[in-house]
Amino acid sequence: MNETFRIIETFGYAPDQGMIRGALHLARMARTASELDVAFDRTQAERLLSEFRAEGPRRMRLTLDRAGQMALEDAPLAAAKPLFRVAVHDARLDPHDPWLRRKTTHRALYDRARAELPEGLDEYLFFNTRGELCEGTITNVFVDLAGVTVTPALPAGLLPGVLRAALLAEGRVEEAVLTENDLRQVAKIWVGNSLRGLIEAKLVD
Repeated sequence: MNETFRIIETFGYAPDQGMIRGALHLARMARTASELDVAFDRTQAERLLSEFRAEGPRRMRLTLDRAGQMALEDAPLAAAKPLFRVAVHDARLDPHDPWLRRKTTHRALYDRARAELPEGLDEYLFFNTRGELCEGTITNVFVDLAGVTVTPALPAGLLPGVLRAALLAEGRVEEAVLTENDLRQVAKIWVGNSLRGLIEAKLVD
């Protein structure tokens, strides 16, 4: 880990709801901190979230450094696009890489991919070295497979996203191993995260 390492949680705030899925984000941060032996003060985190107020929707970013220091930042939240144009990235992920399952600043490949997105493209999707669909740079992936909404299983190598977890818990989504052939033949594709929700996607070459 370098000196700028942080555990990250990104989520939305709405004046009438407060922190969207805030408890789930704190639970994931706590798990990540425990796995990395980083001190996490849940009481402090809950206080930071509960005391925040704004008049409109905000993009929230809670970070935790290796010394256990927490910071909460907010920024304007622009309206999401109704459709994301997505493409498959050339890089292949190692399904055994433990960092893929943790939301941290240790994500150089994804940051480079986002910086290199050409005009007109909103997201790159990644496959692993076994040819299994994993995730996007900032989103989990969901597809309509024979009338069932499915998302890649965690062993493929991907972040256990908070929106993904909520949809699985609600029974609205199932896990499956998905190939590139599956991706190109499914009836519908969505990408999503806790900040933006589900966004319909179109796969482009």
